[in-house]
Amino acid sequence: MSRKMGVAFGGMLMALAYLVAGATQASAAYPDRPIRIIVGFAAGGGNDLFARLIMQKFQENTGATTVIENRVGAGGRIAAGYVANSAADGYTVLVGATGQIAVAAAIYNNLNYDPKTLVPLNMIASFPLILVVPASNPAKNVKELVAWAKSHPNKANYGTSSPAFTIATELLKLKTGMPGVAIPYKSSNESNLCVASAQCLLTISDGPPAIPLIKGGKTRALAVTGAERSPELPDVPSMAEAGYPAVDMQLWSGFFVPSGTPPKVIAYLTKELGRALADARVREGLKKMAVRPGGPTGAEFKKRVLADIEKFAGVVKAAKLKFQ
Repeated sequence: MSRKMGVAFGGMLMALAYLVAGATQASAAYPDRPIRIIVGFAAGGGNDLFARLIMQKFQENTGATTVIENRVGAGGRIAAGYVANSAADGYTVLVGATGQIAVAAAIYNNLNYDPKTLVPLNMIASFPLILVVPASNPAKNVKELVAWAKSHPNKANYGTSSPAFTIATELLKLKTGMPGVAIPYKSSNESNLCVASAQCLLTISDGPPAIPLIKGGKTRALAVTGAERSPELPDVPSMAEAGYPAVDMQLWSGFFVPSGTPPKVIAYLTKELGRALADARVREGLKKMAVRPGGPTGAEFKKRVLADIEKFAGVVKAAKLKFQ
């Protein structure tokens, strides 16, 4: 090899070494720019509040910069599709709720994303739904409600404001044989007010709009979905205690990234989001929003998502539900 060729070859090796070192440094430096946290609902809503509470602690712990973006529309599906089709580099993270992931996969065939391909990181929180009836209704428990609805089929209607609440109520109907016609509303606050005014026989909804009316004596809570009681309503039995363990509908929110995100980035995010979620102030803040903080991560969270998709799809098929 001539001296000139040796110098050239050496230069190539040095250039290659710099490239490798640069790539390694870039990988090790993650995150070296702001991480965008995509929320599919308006500022001030539950998922937005979850994100702001947790990411503040995440930033304190890591020194990383995060930016929360609210991409509102289509029940959060616009945001989920945006993240699913974003670069898989760890800089675009979805705060995903049951409706955007498990419910959407079970009921919609024309999504621009596959919810099953989103990679679950950490569950933020979970919560049961609450079955309420008018305070004036004579039913004091679920079995009495079922009997009352069967004997008054022309008055058996229910308020609902989302596919998740519809599925929960139709699951109750399937497991009890009770009748019930859905009355759609724009929000769970409206469906709870329908019950309070005795225009609806029942609604199954989330806690924030239901609990004030329950505590104010305007409505009566008969059960919470699932096997455990809610800390917010310790005197209200679970559906399992009421005799209907199969009426188990727990909603959740969590962090997701696009398929193909590097394992090291996934591990970093899972670890640091978990550390933020374990903080006492963060947990207390979540509890004040009537949710159960934390939950499974990674593969176990994925199992939960897939199990929920299968469960919800089964209810939709059995009840012959159609959603637009």
